[in-house]
Amino acid sequence: MRILAAMSGGVDSAVAAARAVEAGHDVVGVHLALSRMPGTLRTGSRGCCTIEDSMDAQRAANVIGIPYYVWDFSERFKLDVVDDFVAEYTAGRTPNPCMRCNERIKFAALLEKALALGFDAVCTGHYAAIVTDADGNRELHRASDEAKDQSYVLGVLTAEQLAHAMFPLGSTPSKAEVRAEAAARGLSVANKPDSHDICFIPDGDTRGWLADRVGATQGEILDREGNTIGSHEGAHAFTVGQRRGLSIGTPAPDGKPRFVLEVRPKTNTVVVGPKEALDIAEIAGSRYTWAGAAPRDPGTPFACEVQIRAHADPVPAVARVVPAPTPDDSGRTELVITPTEPLNGVAPGQTAVVYVGTRVLGQTTIDRTVSAVPVGAVPVGAAPSSPSR
Repeated sequence: MRILAAMSGGVDSAVAAARAVEAGHDVVGVHLALSRMPGTLRTGSRGCCTIEDSMDAQRAANVIGIPYYVWDFSERFKLDVVDDFVAEYTAGRTPNPCMRCNERIKFAALLEKALALGFDAVCTGHYAAIVTDADGNRELHRASDEAKDQSYVLGVLTAEQLAHAMFPLGSTPSKAEVRAEAAARGLSVANKPDSHDICFIPDGDTRGWLADRVGATQGEILDREGNTIGSHEGAHAFTVGQRRGLSIGTPAPDGKPRFVLEVRPKTNTVVVGPKEALDIAEIAGSRYTWAGAAPRDPGTPFACEVQIRAHADPVPAVARVVPAPTPDDSGRTELVITPTEPLNGVAPGQTAVVYVGTRVLGQTTIDRTVSAVPVGAVPVGAAPSSPSR
């Protein structure tokens, strides 16, 4: 097959490309230039898709012996990932830019261009596996190395995208084996640090980065009963589950710390409360997709596991597709997921990925959550008290 190998400049994508060549495929390497600042360099493990990464990818392609190109996707990346990130935070949601990049850049824009140029598939260094079932349907599964499994961030892939995807590292027992293989192949990236944090915020200061783009407007901090207990310099700087940086002068009635429970961008307010109120009994989202064949009857509750972060433990749950609950959503449906035990600190905008065993069944962007502790309820272990301002 003609394979387009997406080469980030890291060890995983380099070894994946080398394995595709070794398997007998006709491989071409491509590096995606996503930054509008091409002179940017990495700082240790922070940042990616920089000029340094491009040069590392070039050297790896030379060693492997494949043609190599750099494609400028910076405009598409800004619109579909960076601007989306800002818009989601402005709307009071907590987005996952890696999910958006996989969905809209690597397996939408890149795959679309690859197919138009006559390639059969896009190869990446993700740790995930594709399995073909008895009916010929391609399924996305967890990688052999659970510690490096990246099936969560690939949960946005559709059946059509899986049909043209290749993940050569899926059955590799460990990252250490990949690094050893890279060294044996003479690849200089064998010991290159993995990238962490958001690639377009390499210094890790998300709050400062957002403030520069959204601005800071003072608003109120409320308790669950609607009482004003403090102020802030911009609701966009807060995420559900946050504890630090609230600067609330009035102590809670029970003396315990408060956590961000909700961000309301329309009124520029932040709602805080006890840690127990972060427990979520149900999540739902209308922007859902299936990774391969959909359930035979998604309207009938089915057993599954749900994962809400890339490295979170999956939780047993029951899921179903139902009509959206409000009149203005007429005709729309949503995926409703009820975990058997409460999820903690879930925010709208996060992605919930649904698994059945090792298989990724699908995903949804979370639109709404239902707290396991209703307003006015006394958290376990707390004494009843009246709200104070």
